[in-house]
Amino acid sequence: MKHGGGVPVERKVLVIVGHPAAGSLCGALARAYAGGARSAGFDVELLELGALDFDPVLRQGFAGEQPLEPDLERAWAAIAAADELVFAHPTWWGGPPALLKGFIDRVFLPGRAFRYREGSPFPEPLLKGKRARLLVTMDSPPWWFRWVAGQPGHRMLKKAVLEFCGVKPVTVHAFGPVRGSVPARREAWLDQARRLGAAG
Repeated sequence: MKHGGGVPVERKVLVIVGHPAAGSLCGALARAYAGGARSAGFDVELLELGALDFDPVLRQGFAGEQPLEPDLERAWAAIAAADELVFAHPTWWGGPPALLKGFIDRVFLPGRAFRYREGSPFPEPLLKGKRARLLVTMDSPPWWFRWVAGQPGHRMLKKAVLEFCGVKPVTVHAFGPVRGSVPARREAWLDQARRLGAAG
């Protein structure tokens, strides 16, 4: 990858697995995406939230101080350094798992991801210059999730979290229905994730 001056620039990609269980389809999609990105020459880090040691509950909201655990400090450093954020997670009750929501609550904090402004209801976004992808699995057909359920999880992560903090563009890729899917279908999804990663 090169910028306008012709000097090589290494894009840093952080792939975050939001499924709490090891061996999940989300994990496989994340690894496929990471593999594709590495094959394209990108600097890739894979972060599996289920392997981190942290309290996912923001105990006092933004009103109190809750120091980040070492795993969260390292995770935030990776987020701050990344050019692209990729979240691979399942859809449970219309949105991401509690583990991923708790991770966001704990690390996307005032002064890090956004900054309050005096006299304005809209904070200053602090993550401008980054882009994101969401790799989202679901048991419902994606068309049903879109047209009947209204895509609450997609909208929350894209609009209320990432774009709110300045991350743009945010592209969503839905994989489903997972329940009842055959191995060939899953392999096609993994191939799609690899191609997305390689495309950058």
